Amino acid sequence: MQSLFLIVCSAIGIYLAIIVYTRLFGKRSFSKMSSFDFAMTVSVGSMVATTVLTNSVSLTEGALGLIMVYGLQLAAAYLRRYAPFRKAIDNQPTLIMEGSTILKDNLKKVRVTEGDLRSKLREANVVKLSEVKAVIFETTGDIVVLHKNNDDEIDPWLMEDVGK
Repeated sequence: MQSLFLIVCSAIGIYLAIIVYTRLFGKRSFSKMSSFDFAMTVSVGSMVATTVLTNSVSLTEGALGLIMVYGLQLAAAYLRRYAPFRKAIDNQPTLIMEGSTILKDNLKKVRVTEGDLRSKLREANVVKLSEVKAVIFETTGDIVVLHKNNDDEIDPWLMEDVGK
């Protein structure tokens, strides 16, 4: 009975710590932006489970571990401003379709099948390949379809970090 009470108290305490830390450090803590963000999410989940379900980690130790992970997340968000660090921890967006041309080597590089691409094109309401200006595999794993509304070129700023 005492063990159940401790689990309940730890769960409430660690839950409140997550809410406070997320409010302090921002929503990005749980977004799917990079491999570092993914590591953050997994670390938080692991620490929560360990703190709540084991006697080997106290609530104070779990909260301290969480604040360290949130601090690392904040430091990484700051360091992302610098290209060498950003390149080390973030994936690069990759062009997988240019106009109506499917870039098969890039599809292989990002491990996307033509079936995945077709599905995303349908989801983006593409009915003819000639409607496509570009398709980009983003750092988050999302596939973005840029439509050809007219003969305007894509603003170079939008394509600045996209690998070809």
